[in-house]
Amino acid sequence: MTLDINRRNLFRMAGAAGIAGLGGSLIGAAPASATQPGGTATAAPHGSTASAAVPGFPTFTYLGEPLDMASLRYNPNNEMIFPSIRGVAGRIVNPRARWYLYYAPHDNPGGICLAYGDSLSGKFTEYPGNPIISRSWSPHYSVSHVSSPHAYYNPADRHIYLYFHGENHTTRVARSADGINFQYVGTVVTTAQLPGDVSEASYARVFDHPTKPGMYIMLLMGNQAGSRKIFIGWSHSLTGGWKVKPDPLISPRAGEGTDLSGAHYWSRNGGGYVVHHSGSGNIHVTDVGVGFDRENHLGVLHAPRSGAPDDGRVAAPSFAEENGRLYMFYEAGRRSNTRIAVARA
Repeated sequence: MTLDINRRNLFRMAGAAGIAGLGGSLIGAAPASATQPGGTATAAPHGSTASAAVPGFPTFTYLGEPLDMASLRYNPNNEMIFPSIRGVAGRIVNPRARWYLYYAPHDNPGGICLAYGDSLSGKFTEYPGNPIISRSWSPHYSVSHVSSPHAYYNPADRHIYLYFHGENHTTRVARSADGINFQYVGTVVTTAQLPGDVSEASYARVFDHPTKPGMYIMLLMGNQAGSRKIFIGWSHSLTGGWKVKPDPLISPRAGEGTDLSGAHYWSRNGGGYVVHHSGSGNIHVTDVGVGFDRENHLGVLHAPRSGAPDDGRVAAPSFAEENGRLYMFYEAGRRSNTRIAVARA
């Protein structure tokens, strides 16, 4: 099936930097220039720049870690994954800072967490009430873990819609006026909407349809017969009515390992692209076309450093722009020993 997305840039690049829109656009841009807080992210060691293998895409340089893992109040397993960065100043009720960073542990019990900061290159402060969403939310669900938060800001009602999984076969959504206190909405996608050999429906991110106002697309991971692939869904509502194409949008190719995950939609130069993690440890780019009707694997957008925190693996990118510079928040490190890192183009 084709989703009929025509040739339109979701954002354009000025040099190496992205120009962002609001909320559900590909980049959670700040409304204005940000104030630098006291302290910056950890300095990058020598040799931290990785060349972009895909022509026309930016090269990202490691900056550091926005969170001090050793001082986190909520850190049940010493691992954090799947960052989602959003500019919130002037958009939500009583923001604590210009930027909200959502993240979570993966292993049980998981738990959706929040940190906030006034600069993308600076340290972020942990919200003292983490987790803001836990694995038990009576009377709605009680599961082993919740994880993989993705925040979509909806300017129509000035709410943040937070997508997360728990269990791995179910993606859920909650909404909030302040980005902290959420109301549970419900289940949006499960494996029941996918072929019988798909055992997971998780790690979802949601974006605006670029040509049809009021339509949204969802990129999610499905485990099909032991190989994790990227699937696509669409809906006219953020909270329900999601349909999922039964065939995968992107499947692993030679050199990418057996698993793909953490997909982020990126459109530029008149074409549609998906940026995603692969089992090789790299962040890749795949050309899917503006109608999501092709699958051309273009290569590596960002390769991990061999040392900490990457330790040979980078995943789950989330992008934001500040002062004309494009930032990539990402998941760094081997599973069960992961943390959030930042790179800048």
